[in-house]
Amino acid sequence: MKVAKFGGTSLANAEQIKKVCNIITSDPERRLIVVSAPGKRFKDDIKVTDLLIACAEQQLKTGSAQKELDAVVARYAEIAQDLSLGQDIVNQIKEDLENRLNGDKTDTGAFMDSLKAAGEDNSAKLIACYLKSIGYDAEYINPKDAGLILTSDPGNAQVLPESYEKLAQLKNNDKLMIFPGFFGYSKDGKVVTFPRGGSDITGSILACAVNADMYENFTDVDSVFVANPNIIDNPKPISHITYREMRELSYAGFTVLHEETLAPVFRAGIPVNIKNTNNPSAPGTIIATTRELSPGHVVGIACDGGFCSINLSKYMMNREIGFGRRLLQILEEEGISYEHTPSGIDNISVILKEKQIDSEKEERIIKRIRDELNVDEINIEHDLSMIIIVGEGMRNTIGIAARAATALAKESVNLEMINQGSSEISMMFGIKSEDSVKAVRALYKEFFE
Repeated sequence: MKVAKFGGTSLANAEQIKKVCNIITSDPERRLIVVSAPGKRFKDDIKVTDLLIACAEQQLKTGSAQKELDAVVARYAEIAQDLSLGQDIVNQIKEDLENRLNGDKTDTGAFMDSLKAAGEDNSAKLIACYLKSIGYDAEYINPKDAGLILTSDPGNAQVLPESYEKLAQLKNNDKLMIFPGFFGYSKDGKVVTFPRGGSDITGSILACAVNADMYENFTDVDSVFVANPNIIDNPKPISHITYREMRELSYAGFTVLHEETLAPVFRAGIPVNIKNTNNPSAPGTIIATTRELSPGHVVGIACDGGFCSINLSKYMMNREIGFGRRLLQILEEEGISYEHTPSGIDNISVILKEKQIDSEKEERIIKRIRDELNVDEINIEHDLSMIIIVGEGMRNTIGIAARAATALAKESVNLEMINQGSSEISMMFGIKSEDSVKAVRALYKEFFE
């Protein structure tokens, strides 16, 4: 049994949905299908999810969002018409949206989640309707009925362990099951959504629950590439990659799959195949527990911005018991998570996401560290990027760091920070964001050309 997930670009219009349904029906093993809300039909188009967010915001602000509601209904109506489905399904979708708009607004987070989830929910109903219209025994699956129970955290929900036992019953269903991604239900019956990459997370959870042979994730690219194609012209594709490698690359900006997506299938050891809806015959990229390794082989390069570094120094810091703990405690008390902590005998830097700190909080943190830790020097360096090279074959291979540092030096890229995890499958460099493009190009040239 395969679980297949289709993203928003794969479901943007009737033509794309026909492609998707041809893919679904071409393999009898594809029985459990996860769908996103319709995405962009063209470059400057608006995703249905964004239309729904605008609809919810307008309703909360003014008490009326008829114009915004009509725009959402029109998108579904256009698809239904082009699929020759008639008016009944459109009326059903319109009624559902109106009910959500007229729902309880005392908890704005819950209200927003209810509207956002409507994109995937009605997409699933529409696709199930189309499959039935062309002669297939398809069924829309309601996540609540199926047992997808999540934490009560709007926009950031996590699956509860008890969900898996109930969801496992889906493997006994012989129909084509169309399951909406992105959301589930809390224990008290409210709609709650996952964070970024929500439909991917749904697919991963279902694949784990039914112990699928494969989780297929259909998107709009033939494969995962070794580097960002917006920076590198025609980068090399990745045929096989491990979960650990993908996790490292996702952290540093790979956008094909969000890092949280893989957790359920990783634990279950289920392989993931990234494929292209518009070119389904292409082999895509396989993500699995292990792969054949080549010594020194770098599988990918990723770069992400939006970091800053708190740098401090204190003479004889290494002799002061509890210094690191007290530093991190200050950040904890300020509600800040950290990413990396490179250190020396008399200095330490804490790397964190810049969006967590505004100017007021920055001043307060600097004052607290200076007063409570009695440091000699402290400063915060902004506008940093993290560039990472990843590969299981890097482990125990001599010279990787030298090659990377030399390649960056040739392009006059100054290294603000170097970090290598104990697993030795990744190496990270902190650089100024203005150098990120030439840094990626330098490393690509060194390891892939």
